[in-house]
Amino acid sequence: MNVVISRDELQKRLADIQSVVDKKTTMPILGHFLLSAGESPSVSATDLETAIKEPVTLEEVREGGNLCIPARKLYEIVREVEGDIVMESEGTEWLRLKAGRSSFRLACMNPEDFPKWPALSDKVVMEIEASRLLGMIEKTLYSAGESDSRYTLNSLLFHIKPEEKTLTVVGTDGHRLSAVKDTIGVDAGEEMKVIVPRKSASELRKFLSQEEGGIRMDIAANHVAFHVGEVQFLVRLIEGTYPNYEQVIPKGNDKILGISREEFIKSLRRVSVISRDHSNAVKIDVSPGRLTITASNPDIGEAMDEIGIEYDGVEITLGFNARYLLDALNALSAERVIFELQEPLSTTLMREEGDENYQCVIMPMRM
Repeated sequence: MNVVISRDELQKRLADIQSVVDKKTTMPILGHFLLSAGESPSVSATDLETAIKEPVTLEEVREGGNLCIPARKLYEIVREVEGDIVMESEGTEWLRLKAGRSSFRLACMNPEDFPKWPALSDKVVMEIEASRLLGMIEKTLYSAGESDSRYTLNSLLFHIKPEEKTLTVVGTDGHRLSAVKDTIGVDAGEEMKVIVPRKSASELRKFLSQEEGGIRMDIAANHVAFHVGEVQFLVRLIEGTYPNYEQVIPKGNDKILGISREEFIKSLRRVSVISRDHSNAVKIDVSPGRLTITASNPDIGEAMDEIGIEYDGVEITLGFNARYLLDALNALSAERVIFELQEPLSTTLMREEGDENYQCVIMPMRM
């Protein structure tokens, strides 16, 4: 392989794949990316859970070929050099780079050892606007688990109902849950539930935010491929059973209160200063027209704040993890938020005023 590429182009492509390249792997090949200089030049990277393939523009192809190049080290080199870069392979073991008066020689690996891109057979195709899918992920990712031993919780559920033409994205860590529903175009004949790893969903956001039009999802038995512009983003699905989120969402909470989202956020942040170093626990007393938030820490002190609400029911006292409330409130965008309550230890439902398609469920704490 012998190609010429602009520094800016190579730096951009390498920046896109850095978070996918596995830096702590016991498989050295996963710390490399595959550069293909054929009819459709591309760069590919994978950590076996997520894979990215995107086109790369080469200024000149003197000799085609493929090579596995150490991703992090090349990225560090490219950031420091100037001008176009000449990349010339020496077999499959070495790569020589020249940029201006600078030259480097990097040890590489055989491209035949790089994980192959799987063929997706019997796939279901789904289309959705990039901005809509991005919003759905951002509204649910915060509630997914991060290092739970129940590995299915460290993920997002994509629940597709063809008869309703809807996609519901769900995240939960067992203490809280968020679910958002939207309409889609899908060719599936039956209901589908696919479990996407949290890290993959988080990485996908970067590419969705750069795309203004629609994207395509190809869903197969073990993988889902997102076609975002010219980028192909492949995810290995998690096997297992996701919790039945529809049973978790409370249906009969009869104590309804309305509150300013911004005021509630500010009040929670003020009071949680006291509880932040302990358990993030805050006590919330609800009475007609008023909500009182208190926190206490025997080693620090106490805090109390009050805000006005729309509520004319009976008084009720609940305990919450303040961080869980703040995460949910920050994911919402409406000016006013509706809380649906039942008993002090019953699940609480939070939603935006006038929107039934986005629901947040939080388990109270025993105070």
